[in-house]
Amino acid sequence: DLTEALLKHFGHASFREGQRESVQHVLDGSDVVLVMPTGSGKSLCYQLTAMLLPGVTIVVSPLIALMKDQVDALNACGVPAAYLNSSLTRPQQLQILSAIRHGEIKLVYVAPERLMQSDFQAKLHEIPLALFAIDEAHCISQWGHDFRPEYRRIKQIVKEIDDVPMVALTATATPKVQMDIQKSLNMLDAQVFKSSFNRGNLFYEVMPKGSKAQTMKDLISFVNKRRGQSGIIYCLSRKKTEDVAEILLANGINALPYHAGLDAKTRAGNQDKFLMEDADVICATIAFGMGIDKPDVRFVIHYDVPKSLEGYYQETGRAGRDGLEGDCVLFYNPKDTEKLEKFLKDKPVAEREIGTQLISEMAYFAESSQCRRKSLLHYFGENFNADKCDKMCDNCRNPKDTIEVTKEMVMALRTIEHTAGKVAIKHVIEILIGKSSQEVKAYKHDKFEFFGKGKEKGANFWKTVIRYAQINNYIVKNIELYGLLSISEEGLAYIQNPTRIDLAQDREFEAISDSDFDNIQLEAVFDQRLYSQLKELQKQLDDLTTLTLELQTLANQCTGDDRPDCPILNAFSAGPIEAKP
Repeated sequence: DLTEALLKHFGHASFREGQRESVQHVLDGSDVVLVMPTGSGKSLCYQLTAMLLPGVTIVVSPLIALMKDQVDALNACGVPAAYLNSSLTRPQQLQILSAIRHGEIKLVYVAPERLMQSDFQAKLHEIPLALFAIDEAHCISQWGHDFRPEYRRIKQIVKEIDDVPMVALTATATPKVQMDIQKSLNMLDAQVFKSSFNRGNLFYEVMPKGSKAQTMKDLISFVNKRRGQSGIIYCLSRKKTEDVAEILLANGINALPYHAGLDAKTRAGNQDKFLMEDADVICATIAFGMGIDKPDVRFVIHYDVPKSLEGYYQETGRAGRDGLEGDCVLFYNPKDTEKLEKFLKDKPVAEREIGTQLISEMAYFAESSQCRRKSLLHYFGENFNADKCDKMCDNCRNPKDTIEVTKEMVMALRTIEHTAGKVAIKHVIEILIGKSSQEVKAYKHDKFEFFGKGKEKGANFWKTVIRYAQINNYIVKNIELYGLLSISEEGLAYIQNPTRIDLAQDREFEAISDSDFDNIQLEAVFDQRLYSQLKELQKQLDDLTTLTLELQTLANQCTGDDRPDCPILNAFSAGPIEAKP
């Protein structure tokens, strides 16, 4: 009985939504895709299954920081688990590999880079496997916020090793990313379990980001009202994290920086101080939070605008994991999104186009006058009734004055219908306000009946109307095709039978230049050059380890009179020799 197994291995008396069904599907030999928010218990779906199936479960995870925490938690429950990554010494890795071969380990966590190594694949051929679990599966998609090319080879490697069930897990997948995951892992027939992304205990707010002095004043005021509470402040650069932490400290707030440029000891020390509540606030880049499970984070502040809504959702999701209210504040300045787009200028064309679309969605979210929860969940393919927000966003708690836009909505929808899915929002707005741009004239849209009919309303008004149409499913925005807009069945129905719509116009934020932002370098999760060198060193070490094991085996086999007088074999016969770089 699955409930008995759950209680025996993990101490839980009942399953959460989707857990029992997903476990049963894998036990039946089927592939499963889990799209569930952080804290929903995704990991248990493969962890329990691993205990019920014969063989070893391989968990592929990009987050080395998370591996140790998960393995420690499993070991504390009596589940035999281990991880193999660069934080272990060679003797430690050899000991774990030996335990796996002897059937003493049920779950093994590895990074995707290790799975790519031919010698590790050879080792997997020698052991019985139960299933593969692909954690953070959004990394397989270029549209995901943390694209990892290595993930695209996983399915091919798995099939070559052993055709066992596969479980793909992610907490941040748009419909496009979900389809990418299924296509790339050849899991189109997999059973998909998807739960709501709504975090009802989080309050979403966007504040204008003025000058540095004004923004810091607003930031200090916000944190001072929450003295003694744990919070995370995300910045895009290493320097900014240190500057903000220093200013907070000068104002009596116990804050520390965290970024990849700090030495490992300082970084780990600052993280531990935050987790042990010796520091209230951590000022961090995107390098922080991956694998960190601190339930009582009361606020998450984005000092700089994130590069995507996926990143924003994942980072704000670190607040309120204990179920109590958490505040999520974004300081927004349109100039910041312009700078982010400039950082893309040296990227390949496809990557630049993708990045630009992700940034534009982030800007729409920040500038919107509509329910932020509805906008955010719509991005992840979930329809949400704004009436159920319970005033847990700034727009619902402090609504602006509205005007009726029924006639204008029909006009916008008819214009989008006429353009037949060939243009994006900028082009549609140019038609409505009567701007004869080169593209408008090329399509002869300056001859369309609504050309210039909405001139007196202005571009921001029409952006508001079109954005409302999008999150209410009257139109479809194809992000994969550069944000082209097309009319939906619901939109066509609305044209035929319009109902009254009252709408508040989107907020226009003042664009303020920030010399600090102009000069920053964005934080990266790793240095590409050093990463390539480390991969080459890792391969050399793995080759050396393989040779060491072969020589050890040969030394053990050569005994008695048949043993050749070889100094190398004599050395190995004296005991194991540790392979050192």
